[in-house]
Amino acid sequence: MLMINMPRNLICPFSSSSTPPNHIHLSWMLLHCCTDTILCLRLSSSYSDLEESRLSPMPKRAKPTYLAMDKENQIIGYVVPIFRGSHEYASGFSDTEEARVKESAGYMARRNLFTSGLEMERTEQTSRKVSMRESAERICLSKRNEEHHKRMNKDSLMHAPEFVIKPRSHTVWEKQCVRLHCTVSGWPEPRVVWYKNNVTIDPMAHPGKYKLESSYNVHSLEISRCDFDDTAQYRVSAMNSKGELSSFASIVVKILPMSVWGSFFMSLSLGREWIKYGLISEYGITFDTHIVDGFGVSFGREGETMSLGATVIISPNLARYQPEVQWYRDDVLLQPSKWCHMHWSGDKATLTLTHLNKEDEGLYTLRITTKSKYETYSAYVFVRDADAEVEGAPGAPLDVKCQDANKDYVIVTWKQPAVDGGSSILGYFVDRCEVGTTHWSQCNDTPIKFARFPVTGLVEGRSYTFRVRAVNKSGMSRPSRVSEVVAAMDPADRARMRGTSAPWTGQIIVTEEEPAEGVVPGRPKELEVTEATKNYVVLSWKPPGERGHEGIMYYVEKCVSGTDSWQRVNTEIPVKSPRFALFDLAEGKAYSFRVRCCNSAGVGEPSEATEATTVGDKLDIPSAPGRVVPTRNTDTSVVVSWEASRDAKELVGYYIEASIVGSNKFEPCNNKPVKGTRFICHGLVTGESYVFRVKALNAAGLSECSQQSEAIEVKAAIASPTPPYGISVLECVRDSMVLAWKQPTFIGGADITGYFVDYREVINGVPGTWHEANVKAVSDRAYRVSDLKENRKYQFQVRAANMAGVGIPSLPSGTFVCEEWTIAVPGPPHDLQVTEVRANTLVLLYKPPVYQGRDPVNGFYIDIKEADAEEEAWRGVNEKAVLTNYMKIKSLKEGETYVFRVRAQNKAGVGKSSEPTEPVLAETKPGTTEIVVDVDDDGVISMNFACSNLTPDSKFVWSKNYEEITDDTRITVATSGEKSKATFNMPAEDDIGIYSCAVTHTDGACSSYTLSAEELKKLLELSHDHKFPIIPLKTELAVELQEKGRIRFWLQAEKISANGKIEYVFNDNSLSQGEKYKMNFNKDTGVIEMIMESLLPEDEGTFTFQLQDGKATNQSSLVLIGDVFKGLQKESAFMRKEWHRKQGKFFLGQLTRLSRWLVTHRCAVGNIKKETVALWYKDGREVKGDEKLTFTEGVLKLEIAQISKKDAGVYEIVLKDDRGQDTSTLNLTEQANSSTALKIQSTDEGIRLYSFVSYYNEALQVTWHHKDAAIAFTDRIKSGVVGEQLWLQITEPTEKDKGKYAIEFHDGKGGLKRTVELSGQGETTAEFQMAPYFLYNRARVAGGLPDVVTIQELKALNLTCNISGEPLPEVVWLKNEREIVSDGHYVMKFEAGKYASFTITTVNTTDSGKYSILVKNKYGTESADFTVSEDLNLCVNIMYTNT
Repeated sequence: MLMINMPRNLICPFSSSSTPPNHIHLSWMLLHCCTDTILCLRLSSSYSDLEESRLSPMPKRAKPTYLAMDKENQIIGYVVPIFRGSHEYASGFSDTEEARVKESAGYMARRNLFTSGLEMERTEQTSRKVSMRESAERICLSKRNEEHHKRMNKDSLMHAPEFVIKPRSHTVWEKQCVRLHCTVSGWPEPRVVWYKNNVTIDPMAHPGKYKLESSYNVHSLEISRCDFDDTAQYRVSAMNSKGELSSFASIVVKILPMSVWGSFFMSLSLGREWIKYGLISEYGITFDTHIVDGFGVSFGREGETMSLGATVIISPNLARYQPEVQWYRDDVLLQPSKWCHMHWSGDKATLTLTHLNKEDEGLYTLRITTKSKYETYSAYVFVRDADAEVEGAPGAPLDVKCQDANKDYVIVTWKQPAVDGGSSILGYFVDRCEVGTTHWSQCNDTPIKFARFPVTGLVEGRSYTFRVRAVNKSGMSRPSRVSEVVAAMDPADRARMRGTSAPWTGQIIVTEEEPAEGVVPGRPKELEVTEATKNYVVLSWKPPGERGHEGIMYYVEKCVSGTDSWQRVNTEIPVKSPRFALFDLAEGKAYSFRVRCCNSAGVGEPSEATEATTVGDKLDIPSAPGRVVPTRNTDTSVVVSWEASRDAKELVGYYIEASIVGSNKFEPCNNKPVKGTRFICHGLVTGESYVFRVKALNAAGLSECSQQSEAIEVKAAIASPTPPYGISVLECVRDSMVLAWKQPTFIGGADITGYFVDYREVINGVPGTWHEANVKAVSDRAYRVSDLKENRKYQFQVRAANMAGVGIPSLPSGTFVCEEWTIAVPGPPHDLQVTEVRANTLVLLYKPPVYQGRDPVNGFYIDIKEADAEEEAWRGVNEKAVLTNYMKIKSLKEGETYVFRVRAQNKAGVGKSSEPTEPVLAETKPGTTEIVVDVDDDGVISMNFACSNLTPDSKFVWSKNYEEITDDTRITVATSGEKSKATFNMPAEDDIGIYSCAVTHTDGACSSYTLSAEELKKLLELSHDHKFPIIPLKTELAVELQEKGRIRFWLQAEKISANGKIEYVFNDNSLSQGEKYKMNFNKDTGVIEMIMESLLPEDEGTFTFQLQDGKATNQSSLVLIGDVFKGLQKESAFMRKEWHRKQGKFFLGQLTRLSRWLVTHRCAVGNIKKETVALWYKDGREVKGDEKLTFTEGVLKLEIAQISKKDAGVYEIVLKDDRGQDTSTLNLTEQANSSTALKIQSTDEGIRLYSFVSYYNEALQVTWHHKDAAIAFTDRIKSGVVGEQLWLQITEPTEKDKGKYAIEFHDGKGGLKRTVELSGQGETTAEFQMAPYFLYNRARVAGGLPDVVTIQELKALNLTCNISGEPLPEVVWLKNEREIVSDGHYVMKFEAGKYASFTITTVNTTDSGKYSILVKNKYGTESADFTVSEDLNLCVNIMYTNT
């Protein structure tokens, strides 16, 4: 129970002559007493806690008391002790210890790690008193130095540091700033370091919190925005080569704001025993508060809605207990309004800004207060301008406020926007709106540049709101947020309505009674010009003392300086307020003013006239700020500091602008002015270089921009690392112990250069003095501490160091006994690391135990459990021990958090498990990439890894089997930008293993690739293919006959670039383009062709196409010799001849013989005209026939009577005219002897037997035999003649159809017989057995194409045909023997494996040509050709080709 005792020596502020009422006297005494009592209890408790939790404790000594007592031992206050800097306390070592440490070679190096020469530039305005004192100190020191130099040599000048002026202790309120000063002398110049509770103060680790300054031996430490945690003992240490000295000071931060005392007295009035809002424990419960999942730096735009929230964890968790939740903006407590809503859900605090405006920009702080303590969390909110309604218009003004409101008058103030739209702002318009209406009226006719404007003409008793708009040459800005509602009334009436009363002053003022009614008011008092600009002048005065009971009004008069002519300004309506704004004054002229009072009794005497006031702006625009210095902060922010504007009056704040180097485009960093000379600019792009400039502003306007700062690259600043943790013992012998620890969670933005280990002995539970275990930093996270004593107890602490310095030490470890381990099993593994974390897998790395046991370690076991599971949930990952120091753990559950540990085994058994890892979340982070194996065109095999989240200090580290690759004999590593490549020099079996790449200073970016023996074999084969590439071919070199008997050699490459080259070779001789050879290379389709008009005997040989595309090559050859060449030559000549014949189309039939003895050569002709000439030839010589050659019957005849052997020969008739010629030939020789051998061919229907004769007519008798018996023809077995081919077709052949077949020819004189064996053996096996497969499975065009189509130009043509075959045929459309690619003009489709369609969207004359559809599968090929002629008549000719 808290006992409140009133001290006897309290001095009452009231004199005996003016004794206040008893209740007021008692309240004052209670207030004074309780204030001192609570403050003493709180501060003494806090100081005791600080003594207990020091990271570098001093030797135990009797606890001093810091409570002030009166003569009767009553607590009356708190005493701040004056600390004496004794030798032991100053250095922290005893005489022997200090001597031992100073004798070590690394003493000075170690000290330098804790003292950095970092000095922060800063400009401040100092008071006259401080300036004079500093000036006097400098003069004094200067004189001392001069005297020393005169009477001493250089060696005698050197002396240890000495504090001329020591820092003094301070007691401050929360959120205030405090500064500690000291003056130090010494030679050489001492190095000064500040400590808080014996921990080095690092300004870079706490940006904006601490500021250090050193100038002319005067050193200062400034602490901004003090909170309770800043209550501590501060030490300043000065050191040079002659010695070291320290001085101490304390800072006490009061945490109870005055606004809480009202609640305090309320609690007292209710008779409660405990203070309602005091920060003390209630019922012995101490609440622990943590703010997690807080809001970060946020960016919004005007008009948007933004929510800020944080989760609050309070333990113990009491039902229905609600802490005090407060939100602050720039240290101003926020109240619920239409602009901001606050919500507490029991574990989460939320602030919602319903309609963002630039007034909402600032530092937001969430404060959670419990009975025991409070926690705060802060982050900055930036609000950008909304898009302008008119392009180029300025941003909206902000922070509109109403000041000095009276009955008919109010002054409206605002702040200028940071964005002017690209052109200077011409001025501002002020609008007003009466509450209860929606009508806005403009208060000024012309824009005003001053950011303050007096609004007159208000109606007394009514309420108004105001807004402001900015204007430039482009247009008007959006209106600002409306001001708070203000009522037009007398300030005294407003105060009475609010229910406020003046505070007790201890004085009673007796006034005379008011005079009777009807008294003429007296003179107004204290008339003065409160504001003067070139647009208006504002007057203010006080009402007269003699004014009667009725209200008074005022008349304002002006007089031009130098004259006596007074002119009344408000002649029509007198003003009611003791304020008045005069407009329309001549700029540059001087005026005097006076005021008269009036009421119903009359007009009073004028007041005293003001001094002459010249109309013009009295407030100047501030000067440009001074030097701008940016410093690094985070990877997206920069701290910008600048020198304040000199001689600036009524300064409102500063705007900071940033520009990417080279862009010359500045963007505002803040849209609400900041008052300090330091600001953190957020939202910058990592890795970009920026320059900054600053503008100052006051009501008169914005200053010129400062000079641009130096360019700075945006990246995180370097700070000292946080403490290591998890100290454990790996091995213990009689006089040494091997320790291990875990890496700090934050390394300070730079690689850790080493660790320092300290130890201390624990005797009877009392820790001793810390001793250094290593003077030189160790790089490993394990270290053997030597020179210990057996069976003694020790504690350890570890500090990490980087290039920024040595971090603070870790918490002391547990107490370990130094005794030799004798167990048989191995000790615990250590240095567990988790890498390559994915949704279902990760890799665990570990180091073997230092203590092996009796036998060497022969394996490891890995255990796993969920992070929140009990200890009994540990389970093994591997049943069989693994020999490696790594293991890939699979089958993880995505989104689950796990911890791992490792146990080592030897022959004696399994040893103690390692310390568990930190919890690891199984997830694949966004942007995760994997190693990509690539084989380039030169066959070089490489592994590639890319990371987009690099920091300036990031490095790619390649490892094999998770050991860093340092030897480049087998692998060469090259890194460029965000990519790193590891190239195999000579891939071989020695390279088999697991390769991984990790990126330092990232959030665990890492990946691995396993190179197995099979994978290596595949890569080597692929490398060979890339070294010696081959151009793939779709088809080999082939030959075909075209129209006019032309010979086309062609092939198609599967893939070839436009730079490919082709060489045409015949019999090892290169061919070139000319009249005989026409070459063509279609780079889109890869078709390569060579066309010859005819084949000559010298063209017999080998044709070769040689292809080259870069390094890739290929060739294909075709051999045309012997019968193959002759057959192709003959067919070509025939087709060429037929083409010439068809140009005239004279003959409708072949030349025939009518009888054996009287030979009449007869041929049906047509399409002749008068100019057509007929010539007869026998064996190439022209013969004469009947001179009466007529074509009336359409038949041309040549009769030979009494034919004899001499008439045997080859007869030919030629018809020709200007259109061309046509020829028909008859071989009048032995017929049957000219037939070919009987051959067998597979067809769609089955098997065909055929033979060719030189010529055929009705006189030739043909008989077919099977097994020496005449064949009876049926629907299944048929015979026929096509041209000079005689054939026998067997449909769906069976076993019965095997046997000997024969064909007999009889011409009346003799005969000839041809036979063939169809037995299913030898050469006939394939034809006989494959006939059913060809029949049912061969690719073919089943039908659907019309015979003839006539279509008009510019119409669409669509043809569809049915396709069959198994496997599914490949369909290709050709135009003039070239493959057609589907595009907007030609559309080809193959649907459902059955229907092939060809569409010409818009037919034109260029579409004339020969078109073909080619279908093929492994059982055969078939094509259908159709020709589109120039008159756009479509003729379809189906030609089947089997392969």
